[in-house]
Amino acid sequence: MRFQRYISVVAVVAILASNAAWAVNKDMVALQTQMQALQDQMARMQQGFDERMGVMKSLMDQNTDSINKVTASIAAMNELLQKQQSAGTAQADQLSGQIQALNDSIDELKARMAKVSKQMDDMQAAQQSAAASQAAQQAQAAALAAAPPPDVLYNNALRDYNAGKNDLAAQEFSDYVKYYPNTDLAGNSYFYLAELQFKQANYQEAIKNYDLVIQNFPSGNKAVSAELKKGFAQVELGQKDTGVATLRHVIQRYPRSNEALQARDRLRKLGVSASAKGE
Repeated sequence: MRFQRYISVVAVVAILASNAAWAVNKDMVALQTQMQALQDQMARMQQGFDERMGVMKSLMDQNTDSINKVTASIAAMNELLQKQQSAGTAQADQLSGQIQALNDSIDELKARMAKVSKQMDDMQAAQQSAAASQAAQQAQAAALAAAPPPDVLYNNALRDYNAGKNDLAAQEFSDYVKYYPNTDLAGNSYFYLAELQFKQANYQEAIKNYDLVIQNFPSGNKAVSAELKKGFAQVELGQKDTGVATLRHVIQRYPRSNEALQARDRLRKLGVSASAKGE
């Protein structure tokens, strides 16, 4: 009985061992299968990596070749550019010289044109001046042709002056100096014009006409009277010192004249001596 139990136990143990061995073998097979699969995957990954590395290397080689080619092209272009610049510099210098020569010619031409233009302007101005002078002479000739004879015009003016027709007399005396400025009676006409202005208290204009008599007709019969009345006009304008000097000059230059007596009388009224030494 005990033996049978022992046999049964041994059988059970053998069965269990056999099952355990089978289980172990199964796990080992599964592990081996996984390892193989992992190795296969690693091999494929390595192959893929190698393939990618090959492609990358090929691309790098291609890029390197391209870079080398570009570098060589740039060097060649720089060399060509330098050559062109060297040749261009010489051509540019030549062209610059030609342009400068052309500019000099243009400047010279401009100077000549300006000179010719100025000459033309001068000629035109001279022509216009001659034309204006001729027109003025013609107008003066026409006016003289239409003007009364000098003696008639002067006598009419003097008659109207003595008659108190001041405006008419002034116009006639003005016409006389306009048409006959170089005659002896022109000095008289300027004097009477000054006298009319003096009567109107237009002393400044009167002095101008008195001066025309003194300066342009110093030997005329109105020169002394013109200087006397100029002194009076200066005093009336408040130019006392200047007027006194003018009146003293009349006395000094024409001491025995009636104008000298009038000058002394006016100086006496002004409270000054007839000579500078008497002050």
